[in-house]
Amino acid sequence: MIACVTGATGFIGSHLADSLLAQGYTVRTLVRKTSNRRWIQGKNIECIEGDVRDPASLHTFLAGADYIFHIAGVVKARAPEEYFLGNDTATRHMLEAARDHAPALRRFLFVSSQTAAGPAPSADRPLTEDMPANPITTYGRSKIAAETTVQSFTGIVPWTIVRPPAVFGPRDTEIFIYFQTIAKGLNSLIGFGEKRLNLISTEDLVRGIILAATAEVSLHQTYYLASTQAYTWPEVGRISAKLLAKRTVTVRLPHGLVYSVAAVAQLAAALQRKPATLNLEKARDITRQYWLCDSSKALRDLGWRDEVPLEEAIRRTIAWYREQGWL
Repeated sequence: MIACVTGATGFIGSHLADSLLAQGYTVRTLVRKTSNRRWIQGKNIECIEGDVRDPASLHTFLAGADYIFHIAGVVKARAPEEYFLGNDTATRHMLEAARDHAPALRRFLFVSSQTAAGPAPSADRPLTEDMPANPITTYGRSKIAAETTVQSFTGIVPWTIVRPPAVFGPRDTEIFIYFQTIAKGLNSLIGFGEKRLNLISTEDLVRGIILAATAEVSLHQTYYLASTQAYTWPEVGRISAKLLAKRTVTVRLPHGLVYSVAAVAQLAAALQRKPATLNLEKARDITRQYWLCDSSKALRDLGWRDEVPLEEAIRRTIAWYREQGWL
């Protein structure tokens, strides 16, 4: 079975490629000349040079594919059109190439994001797949646009969509910043009210992605893949501090301060002509109260649920960071 993976040089994609190799798939990935191949170096992965934004480069990559896992996307950009080009337009290119060059395709699995639907309306109403989407950032709007594009290929390309919440695990560089801060003895909390969220470890997410792609019942379906339990940031902080053997000072940052810092960071990034990690849209994202979603549909259809307890997942992540000398 040929499994084509976009984004295999990145965090989630590289773990997915590892799991597919372990299950006996022939794994093929798309790489750019500038791609850092550290996570796939020396592995039995066929690398095809190309770019999801360039339709002509996708023919060889997807030829004869049995499964396509579209993980790659744009999470930081300088302008709104860059999000839509990297997430929606690129996804259309992938679907068109799959239609034309993978006639025996069993599944096109698109990894979207909870941000495509937005935050939950309240603590007792986590998002479900049948609730209307209400993205609050350009990134989220570009992901729901990509989902709509995927759905428009019904009857042409067999598809499934998964929406993970915040993902963490070995090789991650985004939530790593959070652990780095805890390791320095500082636990920064956004705002003064309680914020609740679902999380997912890479291990559980990858298992869910493969299940969703290979199950017959998941054809033309969308699934949240998230922790069964919701957490608060103080809970996550206490567990992280314990595993890092650190005493931390808790500092609560008012929403107004977060927006002010984001505005300055956005301006500084614009002057340097590069995308900002923290900008006004990211501030809107991290100040929301409930990033909650319900994975009951995945349990019902796929028999999937998160299996790695939060503390164990954080333990494994921290151990990996230490092995790499990151912490």
